[in-house]
Amino acid sequence: MPGMPNGKPAGVRCVQLADDNLCRIFGQPERPAFCGGLQPSMDMCGDSREYAVQWLGELERLTAP
Repeated sequence: MPGMPNGKPAGVRCVQLADDNLCRIFGQPERPAFCGGLQPSMDMCGDSREYAVQWLGELERLTAP
């Protein structure tokens, strides 16, 4: 991850996420493939930002080394 040479730890905001929650490197070749592979769905996003953040936190917890 550009700007995070040791990877992005679970629960830590990505340094490429701007204040408006848009990716600063969207569409650029240095954007990691896993970022583009994460496609939003109703299961993931639910009906609120809070739900989505909780869901992503659980996904990070489940996939942590």
